[in-house]
Amino acid sequence: MSDIEAVASGGPAKWSLAAYKHMLKTRLTRKPSLLLQNVAVKSWEIAPGETAIAPPAFYLPNQLERVTGWAGDLFYPFEHPRRTMEGIGRVEHGPTRGYLLKDAWLIDGALYKGNAKSWLSPRSGWLPRIRVENEIDRGALYCTAGGNKWFGSWLMDDCITYPLACEEGVPVTTATSDKLVSTSRHGILHAPGYEDWLGMKPVRLRNAFFRELVIFDDLSQNRHKHLRFREMGDKLLSHVNASSHPGVFILRGDKGELRLLRNELELAERLRDRRGFRIIDPAKSDVPTIVAACAGARTVVGIEGSHLIHGVNVLQPGGSLLVLQPPNRFLCFFKYLTDRDQQNFGFVVGTEEGNGFSIDADEVERTLDLFPATA
Repeated sequence: MSDIEAVASGGPAKWSLAAYKHMLKTRLTRKPSLLLQNVAVKSWEIAPGETAIAPPAFYLPNQLERVTGWAGDLFYPFEHPRRTMEGIGRVEHGPTRGYLLKDAWLIDGALYKGNAKSWLSPRSGWLPRIRVENEIDRGALYCTAGGNKWFGSWLMDDCITYPLACEEGVPVTTATSDKLVSTSRHGILHAPGYEDWLGMKPVRLRNAFFRELVIFDDLSQNRHKHLRFREMGDKLLSHVNASSHPGVFILRGDKGELRLLRNELELAERLRDRRGFRIIDPAKSDVPTIVAACAGARTVVGIEGSHLIHGVNVLQPGGSLLVLQPPNRFLCFFKYLTDRDQQNFGFVVGTEEGNGFSIDADEVERTLDLFPATA
């Protein structure tokens, strides 16, 4: 049998009916759903956990007092953003683990095994579309619900789990090629280009039956994940000629979830004129242009959001990230990455202005001056 093929015995109708029966049985039991890890027949450690130090961010006095809305403890290690910025100190990062499931169903983008399930992508409609045409002997699922929704999560998490999946079986994602991270314009524009440069060739499925399926717990920001992230950055840099330069300002504009910085272009041009920064608008650029602009930057600056991953991907150890924070939506996910990768994290909080916000240009420059000099 090939890695993936239409089931010869009984055809799609047989397996589609079996999938319907499985879902009906699951719903009729009325038992609480289990985690997929709880029904695995085998689990193993891929990389050990570790203890790390999370230092304070770089910011001017009274910045946190401007915050009117916290985005919450959405991401590992699940600390409140204020505590993260003030410096958590010792942080325990767990291991990276693999889990083997047997006889698992992928039905309309959701994964089922017995009484366990995990939603990986939104349903195609009110009723799930079930036409199970594929049976896979051994697959490895590297995508996540977050990665299917947010471009930044896809590039910083899913793409570095992909190599683990390739070692275990057929690398599978629920994201279709025409709707990959479709909630983000950046995803629609840039995901195919990144897949090409990273050599990613996944199998895209909405429905399938897996004889064996490997899933991963790859949330922890341990050293193994750090090394895989750096390896991904090196692959991207291998396509361009990189030379050191002061920094890059990555524009967001009105793309994605609205975080309208009213003086965004003015800030970018000031840093270009006064500090030699480059300016890149990902919405108007392809992957080669973006990577070439970000490569070698000692500092990355921009509004908090997924588009910053373009620069963080290739930011070197000792480099700095300055995030311009909307006061009503303060989020700190990127600090987990900079802490892990021996980089500096700073922020400036704006003031609300209509349906957007503005940032004080002098505060931006004063915060940049707080960062240690980069060799």
